Amino acid sequence: MTDDDKVLDDAVFKALADPTRRFLLDLLFARDGRTLTELESELEMSRFGVMKHLRVLEEADLVVTRKSGREKFHYINPIPIRLIHDRWIDKYTERRASALADLKRQLEQEQ
Repeated sequence: MTDDDKVLDDAVFKALADPTRRFLLDLLFARDGRTLTELESELEMSRFGVMKHLRVLEEADLVVTRKSGREKFHYINPIPIRLIHDRWIDKYTERRASALADLKRQLEQEQ
């Protein structure tokens, strides 16, 4: 694992630690390509507050933006979450799945 990977992991975990940012990601998952105005309408906070949360998500590469005319659209980028999943979750679930499969074989042999 490189230092860049560690920095990205830290940024992703920091971004996901906040419930407002997770809510923004949920909104984008439900319907991608929303403007700041659309996202702001779903939260009880100032436009500036929503912008700050979006900036953290962008720095973690969890959200990417695209301008179209005067509007800026926000899109979810699931790749960093998938990388976290592969590194931190998969390796633990594999061990449990193997243990359950071993237990199943053992119980079947005993019968």
